[in-house]
Amino acid sequence: MTLENEQLNNPLHGLKLDTLLDELLEHYGFEILAEYTNINCFKNKPSVVSSLKFLRKTEWAREKIERFYLYEFKNLPKADDVQYEIPPRLRVIPAHQKPRDPAVLIAGQAPAPRVRSSNFSDNKPSSHGRGNRSDSRSGGYKENNERGFARRTEKSEAAKPSGGSSNPYSDSPK
Repeated sequence: MTLENEQLNNPLHGLKLDTLLDELLEHYGFEILAEYTNINCFKNKPSVVSSLKFLRKTEWAREKIERFYLYEFKNLPKADDVQYEIPPRLRVIPAHQKPRDPAVLIAGQAPAPRVRSSNFSDNKPSSHGRGNRSDSRSGGYKENNERGFARRTEKSEAAKPSGGSSNPYSDSPK
């Protein structure tokens, strides 16, 4: 079976990003997209042009909106863990799975975001998102700040002259 035959059942095959976004906006609107996808281009001064620009530049956001399209708008069964690791446009949708009516989504009832990828585990630091810059070598943000403050304090105390004279040139030859 060739890749083209496998993609015949994929609702994303041959679908342009602007068409995908138009369909989602027509059915759900910016408010629902902002709440359920948690992408800022739908929250802050949303427009089709700015959203398309952001989605074309940002791969993770484009994949997130494509997953939303597949599993909420086309209402396909959720992908298993192996398929979930593959970008949505390259996923193989089994021939027996056909798109259904869009899911009914209500503003204010979006579920909390879940971590589904195996890249996030409790025993290794995550490189995704902000605030996760610490690791076992450098310690946390607060520890680094305190160490930096201690070094600056030590330097300033060492730089102070110990004699009673306030003239820094008093020891220089005349």
